[in-house]
Amino acid sequence: MDAAQPLPDPRPYYERAADQMAALIDRAGKEALDQPTPCSEYDVRGLVSHVIGGTRLFVAVGEHGDSTGVPDEAPDVADDGLAEAYATERRKLAAAWADDATLETVVTVPWGTMPGRYALSGSVMETVMHSWDLSRALGDPMPLDQELAAFALVTARQALPPEGREGMPFGPVVAVDPAESDAYVQLAGWLGRTP
Repeated sequence: MDAAQPLPDPRPYYERAADQMAALIDRAGKEALDQPTPCSEYDVRGLVSHVIGGTRLFVAVGEHGDSTGVPDEAPDVADDGLAEAYATERRKLAAAWADDATLETVVTVPWGTMPGRYALSGSVMETVMHSWDLSRALGDPMPLDQELAAFALVTARQALPPEGREGMPFGPVVAVDPAESDAYVQLAGWLGRTP
């Protein structure tokens, strides 16, 4: 996939990314919830809550074209309800984005106004990156889908400048050698994480 080409329909990528995230959440037992993650502002519990909240946000975008007022956290979810809460929200998201027209409808998300295709691709990028964060926190319990990370990397390179990220929730690019790094490590570096 070339960074200069338009992004394909992100919905199949979202479904795969959500499957991967769900499998990781299922592996995050109560004993792991306080573990740190590579996303320094979150432990495992906070990261999963953030993923659930972000999914809720994109349900609203798909349904109403706007995420205003939707929190990107899910503090109301009990520890033993995280997996079910995520399953519920991802089903709602799939339904909210089922109509092909949503991909071309201009929507408003926290980082701007754009066609739905690009907004939902950003959600895929976040889900994929947080899958890597969660996997690392859990000791890499399963292989991750490299094609998802490649899609997310193209999205990230189109959406985020390599410099001038002041005011964005991403640090400066961390250089990684693509010849010696998989797509997840490259994505982590582009998003400002130290892999």
